[in-house]
Amino acid sequence: MSEKNLVSKESNGGSLFGGYPSLEEHNKSYDIKDLMTVHCGYVHTSHMLLTCFLSSDESDRSEMRQCQRTVVASAIFGNYDILQQPENISDFSKDTVCFFMFLDEETEAALKNSTTIDHTRRIGLWHVVVVRNLLYSGARRNAKVPKLLLHRLFPNVRCSIWIDGKLKLVRDLNQILERFLWRKNVSFAISRHYRCFDVFEEAEANKAGGKYDNASIDYQLEFYKREGLTHYSSAKLPITTDVPEGCVIIREHIPITNLFTCLWFNEVDRFTSRDQLTFNTDCTVGDKIRSRVNWTADMFLDCERRDFVV
Repeated sequence: MSEKNLVSKESNGGSLFGGYPSLEEHNKSYDIKDLMTVHCGYVHTSHMLLTCFLSSDESDRSEMRQCQRTVVASAIFGNYDILQQPENISDFSKDTVCFFMFLDEETEAALKNSTTIDHTRRIGLWHVVVVRNLLYSGARRNAKVPKLLLHRLFPNVRCSIWIDGKLKLVRDLNQILERFLWRKNVSFAISRHYRCFDVFEEAEANKAGGKYDNASIDYQLEFYKREGLTHYSSAKLPITTDVPEGCVIIREHIPITNLFTCLWFNEVDRFTSRDQLTFNTDCTVGDKIRSRVNWTADMFLDCERRDFVV
């Protein structure tokens, strides 16, 4: 895909990093086949080293490639949160699990005032990767790249646990994987929103809280309504909510979950950075996949989430 073609498609919405998929390409991406082509970030151009988005340092990329089993990942951009160390981690997990914290240069500078980053680029359990090539102007949108595209960054891992930068992990990783994936025989788990069940209600809460500009939220919801979005009701059971909490994602890295997070990222790239608005609505990622294959994300109670992150 040439850079000229990408620039000409800017009116489609999204970003150069996301490739400006057309509405036709957007719709075709939900036609799930054994072999398919889907936009999933990292569209290469001659002027932006997008494949090196998270670090220009080969040692960081090498560490990410060497991670083989499970990765715990988080990010702090814009110096919004305080870096916290995981607790109650077993010696086995310390030896076998990778812990990666992605920071921008602003956060790195603030951390250096109170914390020493040693020559191995570690702060406690965290391997720190400093993002040198930010793709978006907003910190929250930049954080969506590692949050939703971990399989692109860690191509050899089997499972991942994402936690937002404001949270502290307080349970061992194998306990979490056993409880939320293996015991239930699912490949993707995320907590329900603690209060909102309806995406329209969540949109209004976002506007009231100044989370994003109202016009952009309204445009996104109007687009989804034209595609068939309806309010949450008992008719959607066994789906118990349209809105995830989103601060923790537990998943296996297999083709269907990789596709799911690619499509979720594409919605976030095209519209607002509020990922709760695109996760599980009638017309967006969750239901479109469910309508084509026998797969769904497992959504557990928010009180269960609070047992392992605080």
